[in-house]
Amino acid sequence: MITKMHRRMKLSGVADEELMLLVARRDHGAFEALYDRHGAAAYSLAHRVLGDRQRAEDAVQETFLSIWRARSSYDPGRGSVRNWLLGALRNRAIDAIRHEAARPAPARGVDPAEVLAARPSDADTDATVIDRETSRTLRGVLGGLPPEQSRVIELAYFGGFTHTEIADMLGAPVGTVKGRMRLGLEKIRAALAEVQS
Repeated sequence: MITKMHRRMKLSGVADEELMLLVARRDHGAFEALYDRHGAAAYSLAHRVLGDRQRAEDAVQETFLSIWRARSSYDPGRGSVRNWLLGALRNRAIDAIRHEAARPAPARGVDPAEVLAARPSDADTDATVIDRETSRTLRGVLGGLPPEQSRVIELAYFGGFTHTEIADMLGAPVGTVKGRMRLGLEKIRAALAEVQS
């Protein structure tokens, strides 16, 4: 017990990059230290993106498990361990949102009286159709953007990252990140303007 606690204390002073080398060698203590160091930030980000405690916990668990399984995927040349880990988590959270959005609603018995009572007026129906069309267009445009543009937009708007954090994650200059975001947002605006006209 004392040696395990002593080892854990010793690992608490080890740099993230060294921890990742130990994790690559299947060192459980290093993996625990990595989780202790970054688990709270990972949960905070997951909860902010997903908006649900259970889904956030699942995303964090799946992200750390994938790190354990794919030990060699961290590249120190592309940024810090923390940004790499949070980027992987953000991608997993966004994938969960996309997967949920693509899943059809479960079929269930519907009472016709409920449908008639909940039926919107013609004005509400028009607004709903326009909103759905705009949302569909927005998803299509975002999916049709070059990957480097859609990635920075997703990191900023779904992940809540700043331009500087995104630049660190992607290993790109801040100016490049801002340029990609500007180009992507211009394309989105143009597509939405077409739908609304």
